[in-house]
Amino acid sequence: MSQVRKAACPLNCWDSCGFNVTIDQDRVVKIEGDPEHPITQGKICGRGRMLETRTNSSKRLLHPLKKVNGTFVQISWEQALDEIAAKLIDIKESYGTTAVLHSHDYANNGILKNVDQRFFNCYGGVTELYGSLCWGAGIEAQKWDFGNAWSHEPNDIFNSKNIIIWGRNVARTNMHFYEKLLEAKKQGAKIIVIDPLYNATAKIADEYITIRPGMDGLLAAGIIKEMLRLGAEDRYFIEQFTHGFADLVQLLDGVSLEQISEMTEVSCGVMTTLANVYADKPTATFMGLGMQRYQNGGNTIRLIDALVAVSGNIGIAGGGANYANLQVGQSFAFAELTLTHRRKQHRQFSIMKQAEEVLKATNPEIKMMFVTCGNPLTQVPDTHVVEQAFSSVPTLVVVDQYLTDTAMLADYVLPTTTAFEEEDLYYSSMYHHYVNYGPKLVAAPGEARPDLWIWTQLAERLGFGEDFAFSREEFLEMTLNPLKENGITLEKLKKEHTMELPVKKVPWHDRKFQTPSGKFEFTAQQKGQQGLLTLAVPDESKWKNPKLAEKYPYSLLTIHPLRSNHSQNYHLWAREPKMKVEIAANIAEERGLQNGDFVKIWNDRGEVKGFIEILAKAHPNTLNIDEGIWREFSGPVNKLTSSRETDNGLGSTLYDCLVDLEKVSYQ
Repeated sequence: MSQVRKAACPLNCWDSCGFNVTIDQDRVVKIEGDPEHPITQGKICGRGRMLETRTNSSKRLLHPLKKVNGTFVQISWEQALDEIAAKLIDIKESYGTTAVLHSHDYANNGILKNVDQRFFNCYGGVTELYGSLCWGAGIEAQKWDFGNAWSHEPNDIFNSKNIIIWGRNVARTNMHFYEKLLEAKKQGAKIIVIDPLYNATAKIADEYITIRPGMDGLLAAGIIKEMLRLGAEDRYFIEQFTHGFADLVQLLDGVSLEQISEMTEVSCGVMTTLANVYADKPTATFMGLGMQRYQNGGNTIRLIDALVAVSGNIGIAGGGANYANLQVGQSFAFAELTLTHRRKQHRQFSIMKQAEEVLKATNPEIKMMFVTCGNPLTQVPDTHVVEQAFSSVPTLVVVDQYLTDTAMLADYVLPTTTAFEEEDLYYSSMYHHYVNYGPKLVAAPGEARPDLWIWTQLAERLGFGEDFAFSREEFLEMTLNPLKENGITLEKLKKEHTMELPVKKVPWHDRKFQTPSGKFEFTAQQKGQQGLLTLAVPDESKWKNPKLAEKYPYSLLTIHPLRSNHSQNYHLWAREPKMKVEIAANIAEERGLQNGDFVKIWNDRGEVKGFIEILAKAHPNTLNIDEGIWREFSGPVNKLTSSRETDNGLGSTLYDCLVDLEKVSYQ
């Protein structure tokens, strides 16, 4: 007889949904939303529903694999673990532990997915990756401005008079916030969407503003300039609670509103209108992740933060510069879980440039790579160099549920469990502040094993098994230790399934910032010249590189797919995926293209091919290809993107990309 169990979505997503999962004969048969979840209230997206297919697919990896003479062969867990452990011991003795590189990303969001860091720290410390392909530049930017990256709690939107959705298609990436937008609009809030693409969120807006890709920071600067001209700034907040305002004024004095309009391709009148909207408090700003994926990405977020500060929309109900909500994850005892103090050696490579770093590494060279929670061959920019690097390492070990593009290059592939086959806790650092309990619901197929089991087995072979001599429950209780005083325990979570974490629902309401000055910093005090705001533009633009822009006239965006969390689901779709190339109407007109035409898109880094879909309202000279597409389906789009880092060194420049395209015959 079937039964329905409460569970939680593991995907690294804004919403972190509650599930009702139907189990029949030890098999997941249906996934629906939990109507009792305080935020997600019974609604889930297609990516969440796809977890049933992901759990049950016949394509699952069921046994450890080893590559022998270029072909995978099935081996026992004992052989796989013994051989990998022997290699780790030899590398440690011969080259030092930093000859091992650990590539960890955030495909899934379980707290115990971080226990791999505990293993490598106890091993002695390895080469790790810093920065983020996803949101790193914006996080760092807000740390410079506020001292941390915090957002208002979801229901605070109902205190907003105006809501600015800036570079963020919440209808695709944050469906429960989209529902709240609809409700806020019914209650009288005005919604404005700023984006190069006319998306589903723009369709519900009171006003849609199209902008040239990568110029969002300049637009914010123009709005600030207009606020100052109109005398609409919040002079009290600026004088009492900010540092470096004079530097910002000096910067803006060096540019005219007409120059900003020319560069952003947004009219002066629109900037005047937005200046008045920001002055009409409370105005909330919700920023997306795409606009900080340019070389000027950190500066872009800082200029938008500055706009929110100048208008006095910081620390008030219904306001905020809402980008991320790190205070949610900061509730847990990750230091106790990961044991960072145990590492004796440590080396870091940029996550964006990990391939180049691997290829040039010395003292020591990289002798082994471990890939967990990620698929770098589709996600890391400049795919050709990534493939070269990952193929060059003597031993590549991948822990995954499927034979991804990355796993196909591996020497060992270790099959791991899905979220319904292991117990964990889940939360979102981007939107709401509730922690969800995810129980083990079904047995894993074949010989798939939880990540924790894999690390425990390897730790025992390497002589530090006592550091893993804890049950899964004990590890979870360890991470919840700081929350006991708030009444949040594992026992209580198991009963209630979802609990509210203790966060500041209106960040900075006390005007106490975590910066060196204790104030909001227009000029980051500890960063010297780098701490000054600038009017920076993308590297690949006619303003920065006119020759490149003449050769490659179109801006390429690579947004998140609708039906896959990054690269996770493409191979599971009922219909084989095809690469869709969405283009602005002016490109179609210039190149004589129609819907369905087959085209080649290229630049100096590589090329991909796909089928045209014309977007009637996209910003001129803009095109989009969804990221994450596997090689067998003509991807990935990262064959075209650059591994350059953002201005603050912690983000990717995936959207800072110029291309050309032409119609070709379909083969």
